[in-house]
Amino acid sequence: MSASTNNHKIFWTEQLTIKFGGLTAVDEVDMEVQEGEILGLIGPNGSGKTTIFNMVTGLYTPTGGDFYFEGESLLGRQPYEIARRGVARTFQSNRLCLDLSVLDNLFIGMHYRQQSWLFDAIFRRGALVKEVVKARDRALELLDIFNPELVKRAGDAAGDLSQIDRRRVEVCRAMAVEPRLLLLDEPSAGMTPEETEELMADIKKVQQASRGISIIIIEHDMKVISSITDRVVALNYGRKIAEGAYQAVAGTDEVREAYLGKRGHHV
Repeated sequence: MSASTNNHKIFWTEQLTIKFGGLTAVDEVDMEVQEGEILGLIGPNGSGKTTIFNMVTGLYTPTGGDFYFEGESLLGRQPYEIARRGVARTFQSNRLCLDLSVLDNLFIGMHYRQQSWLFDAIFRRGALVKEVVKARDRALELLDIFNPELVKRAGDAAGDLSQIDRRRVEVCRAMAVEPRLLLLDEPSAGMTPEETEELMADIKKVQQASRGISIIIIEHDMKVISSITDRVVALNYGRKIAEGAYQAVAGTDEVREAYLGKRGHHV
């Protein structure tokens, strides 16, 4: 379990809402994340978890409410603006370019931080080369934090990697943006319990090496949630039904009913 280093609130939502026609997918959700904290976002399928990620990263526009990062509203910002501001994410399904090398995939993640453009490529080649070398060194550093073996495979096609290594590269690519807030959408999907345990340990290493980056993680595996998070927010039908430490939240009638029905006894 992570431990927040202070009580500085880095991200929060205020009555965040989105409707699709007559369906309210997220209904006036208030939540917050402290600097250095790992927050779990839990709830049954269709409860609005990924939809919140899509709003926070600019893919969906809320129909009500607002969300703030480091004191600034990001409502209405484009995805690239939000990424440059310091918010990065992974997706449920694999989004790697499988035909490209591991290193090239990480370079794609660094695009938002790119400073050299066509002018530099023609007239300031030294500046361009310096930026490419810096990007390569940072990419290899990220890979080494996760798994030193990945450094040796930096030139291999991403499609040649195992499922767990693909997930590691996806998280590395998100980290290449140098975010202050990282959103992980079911990172252990499709993995064995052993691989899941490895990946969570790796994510903890990356967080500690990144000077207290804040993380929001969506996970259906409650063993993962209980082991890695400081707090959780539970959703059902788009509404927040509980918030607090995992053990306390998992024991509430609302959460048990959301997952298991009225006869459920544990989560």
